[in-house]
Amino acid sequence: MAQHHPDGVVETHVSHLIFLGERAYKVKKPVRFAFLDFSTREQRAEACHREVQLNRRLSPDVYLGVLDVVGPDGRPVEHLVEMRRMPPERRLSTLVAEGDPGAADHVRAVAHQVAAFHAAAARGPAVDRDASHAAVTSAWVENLTEMAPFGAGPDPVLDPEVLAEVGRLATAWLGGRSRVFAERLAGGHAVDGHGDLLADDIFCLDDGPRILDCIEFDDRLRHVDVWNDVSFLAMDLERLGRPDLSALLRDTYGELSGDHAPVALVEVFVAYRALVRSKVAALRSVQTGPGPERDAAVAEARARLAQCRDHLRLARVRLVLVGGLPGTGKTTVASGLADRLDATHLSSDPLRKELAGLAADTPAAEAYGQGLYSRAASDATYAELLARAAIVLERGGTVVLDASWTDGGRRDDAREVARRCGAELVELRCTCPPEVAAERIARRRAAGPTDSDADAEVARRMAADAAPWPEATAVDTSDGVDRALAAAIEAAG
Repeated sequence: MAQHHPDGVVETHVSHLIFLGERAYKVKKPVRFAFLDFSTREQRAEACHREVQLNRRLSPDVYLGVLDVVGPDGRPVEHLVEMRRMPPERRLSTLVAEGDPGAADHVRAVAHQVAAFHAAAARGPAVDRDASHAAVTSAWVENLTEMAPFGAGPDPVLDPEVLAEVGRLATAWLGGRSRVFAERLAGGHAVDGHGDLLADDIFCLDDGPRILDCIEFDDRLRHVDVWNDVSFLAMDLERLGRPDLSALLRDTYGELSGDHAPVALVEVFVAYRALVRSKVAALRSVQTGPGPERDAAVAEARARLAQCRDHLRLARVRLVLVGGLPGTGKTTVASGLADRLDATHLSSDPLRKELAGLAADTPAAEAYGQGLYSRAASDATYAELLARAAIVLERGGTVVLDASWTDGGRRDDAREVARRCGAELVELRCTCPPEVAAERIARRRAAGPTDSDADAEVARRMAADAAPWPEATAVDTSDGVDRALAAAIEAAG
């Protein structure tokens, strides 16, 4: 295989890499850090054998074995990982940076290999424990604690406001998400994976990709949800300026694996991987003196922290109440808002009929306040509405609840669900002049059966019974759907 870089030695934080002909040799340094201990020869030997064993899962023809360096007496004094040397021009990061026209095909091939790898990867109680909600939350807390000093002082490495927002968003999201993690573990989605999927360590050869350099020094860092593993490379492709390839990786992996995790969960995994890279760059910035190298590390730390924040914003869990009297356009606004937020839209009108065993467009036989519209029936409808919303919220999804919300007690119930599920609560009240609402009701009833039974008399009685709702943002729907929806989207953030 042709080589396009000279023989020589490259030093990393924990190793020396010796490039010689068609071979590369890795020598682990006799170092001890909080996250690894290579201080004795025996520990380094074990780490070398572990590295070969684990990396052969993805690149068996690259990791050739462990060589012993012996002294004059024939006893081993050091150990080296022997590897097949990879052509640097075939690094995925290089191909992406240079705009290689085949980059998308390479990403698809990597997604295929990772999906197959995950399908056969080890699973079990130890893996589940390290990929649990408690473990993931602990990892976030640990990293944010370690990064706090970088956002302090007169010349902070990290923007303290961005760091604080990351902390708030991560804490809020993780706080109510134990259910989604439990479901992921029960579904067998936690594996002994790679743990460090970066474009620099992937080589795209004619016969397929070679994925190198998994984490060998701490099993816990490889014990992850499959999407946590994939998200490292998704984050890295974004870092290289190719969000399209990041999306392609996610789409292809989801299609090939059949694993369609909640979108918000994947966003949080991408955010976490960006957070880790931000911390690494911040640490590097304080290990060098003033100059271009430090400036580059600071810029990288800040960029990755901003990337983390952006993905946490995408993952925000919201419970949106869209209320109002009949004819005010709340269902239209709620439906449009749910589409824009990629949220679940739940409506009280069809649910009320469903609970009664009726088709959604079956007209109610009872008057306002009776039968389907009695206090007891309405309480049951709202209780079920909130119960279904809680299930979605706990999985990390946003929910738009479309109902009149004229009762203050039911709004209090919704606020409690939002608090319990760690969701942001958004309260919107649709309004329009009474004559506009009346015209809409008449037009709707003339068009035939719908899931709403409200007429002008029902609207009048509901208005008389409605409790004040000062907490809600008023959304005027009289000027049309587009303006009303724009106002609702702005209010929902």
